[in-house]
Amino acid sequence: MSEWGDGTRCVRAGLPEPAPGDPFLPGPVFAAPYHLDPFSGPSTSPNGYGRPDNPTRRLLEAAVGELEGGDCRVFATGQAAITGLLLTLLRPGDTVVLPTDGYFPVRAFATDVLEAIGVRVLFVPTVGPYPSFEGVRLVLVETPANPGLDVVDVAALAEQAHAAGALLAVDNTTATPLGQRPLDLGADLVVASGTKALTGHSDLLLGYLASRSTELIDAVTTWRTTTGAVPGAFDAWLAHRSLATLDLRLARQSANAAAVVDLLAGRSDVTGLRWPGRPDDPAYPVASAQMRRIPGVLSFDLGDADRVGRFVAAARLVAAATSFGGLHTTADRRAQWGDDTAPGFVRLSCGAEDTADLVADIAAALDAAGSV
Repeated sequence: MSEWGDGTRCVRAGLPEPAPGDPFLPGPVFAAPYHLDPFSGPSTSPNGYGRPDNPTRRLLEAAVGELEGGDCRVFATGQAAITGLLLTLLRPGDTVVLPTDGYFPVRAFATDVLEAIGVRVLFVPTVGPYPSFEGVRLVLVETPANPGLDVVDVAALAEQAHAAGALLAVDNTTATPLGQRPLDLGADLVVASGTKALTGHSDLLLGYLASRSTELIDAVTTWRTTTGAVPGAFDAWLAHRSLATLDLRLARQSANAAAVVDLLAGRSDVTGLRWPGRPDDPAYPVASAQMRRIPGVLSFDLGDADRVGRFVAAARLVAAATSFGGLHTTADRRAQWGDDTAPGFVRLSCGAEDTADLVADIAAALDAAGSV
């Protein structure tokens, strides 16, 4: 499958062998218990109880694993995947390095839960500078970072972490496996929210973890089984169905982001514009070398919360909503969620609307919003 292009890989990922009379993607299997062999019990089938395993979930895991280049385990949410990773690997006395500018709930979990159980937490900006990793158990980075969109050189960081005996995990939510494959760059683990661009229809919650290490996958699988942080069969089926259009969706979203960035860069009433695909963006040198495509997410500042509200209210094609990566263009004022961003900071997620329509709508909405 590795010799095929992105579109072909997305359409074919995880599908079973074709059989006459069967659908391309089998429908979801809804089951808690399954029939067991009355003599040998669960040893004759992988399906014994729905929490440890489910055939619909296995097909999705095969699909995401093919795209990421490793074995995959899916979780109920991205937060369940990342907290499961942290609690699987970390013990009292361990040290973990986390990004200061990454997903806010992960930072809150670290200070509220990890530190309370005796894990030493070090916070470092995505772009560094990074401390010595001697004595560190795990380094977790998010690249591009959410919501600031800074980018780190994964291969260089993996080399530094491994030299000190540390593991490197990369949150690949913003990029998706079509944007970058951290396992190819030397990361030990990939973790991500599938709620966002991976599935892209804003209709399900999902998380996943991928690795090429059998030991790490087995440990995470045991954690997931004992805690029960599994997605339902229908969500798993919806996610697998949605993967087929990932290449198409990302192409339009990235094109829309490039056009919107061109618009915003020429406006004096917009500051702090960030998009890793923009040549004068601080992240561009690393992103252009490391990433295969740039996501449709950008950020900027409109000065204050009221102006952000006026902008979104005036827009016809921009919805006020959190999350990102969906078919519909959304604007999220991150400060309203307790994130430590400026009051007028906006994370804009470009959808799949026609590019000319979206650019015209955003320009008109900014004009209508007036100045600060």
